Amino acid sequence: MDSLIFIKGLVIGVSIAAPVGPIGILCITRTLAKGFPSGLISGLGAATADALYGSVAGLGITWAATFLIDQRVWLRLLGGLFLIYLGIKTFISADTTERVRAGDTRLLKDYATTFWLTLTNPMTIISFGAVFAALGPGEGRTDPLPALLLIAGIFCGSVLWWVILSSGVSLVRGVPTSRHLRLINRVAGVVIAGFGLAALVSLVIPFRN
Repeated sequence: MDSLIFIKGLVIGVSIAAPVGPIGILCITRTLAKGFPSGLISGLGAATADALYGSVAGLGITWAATFLIDQRVWLRLLGGLFLIYLGIKTFISADTTERVRAGDTRLLKDYATTFWLTLTNPMTIISFGAVFAALGPGEGRTDPLPALLLIAGIFCGSVLWWVILSSGVSLVRGVPTSRHLRLINRVAGVVIAGFGLAALVSLVIPFRN
């Protein structure tokens, strides 16, 4: 039974991390520009945020779940603005790819940006909102072991996806030329900013959830 709970968390972690979005694009572009460590650390930032949301769901912390849902408009605003900033920065960095590849890894910064981005990503909140509903309400659970196994499963599932993605991209890292990398960064910058713009538009034209 305990192993099934862990596997359930593993599936949740992979399913939330795997869909293509701004974090995945960042992970890909950072792996191409700075190598496997940067891509993996970026993924770990997202996995940590996923585990944090998972702990709210798994431990049945009702007040925290309610707070996150109630503040989703502000989180969406902050996340949208941050995505636009990252998109512009990624687009501009297309002209400095060679300098970045020379060793400017900034791993802590890579971790922090994806951690914050995942926390404020509207889709992450919606996804875990479904997890909150599936697990049912409760201000803490009587047996912490199943909750801890669920959280561990979510974290491991998310990490597994980012390891697979970063490893796969790093295998072809030497293929793109500097010209290709500049084009990739420009396209990625536009797409990331587009996600941010979509988040801001959703504040004016709210979708049903």
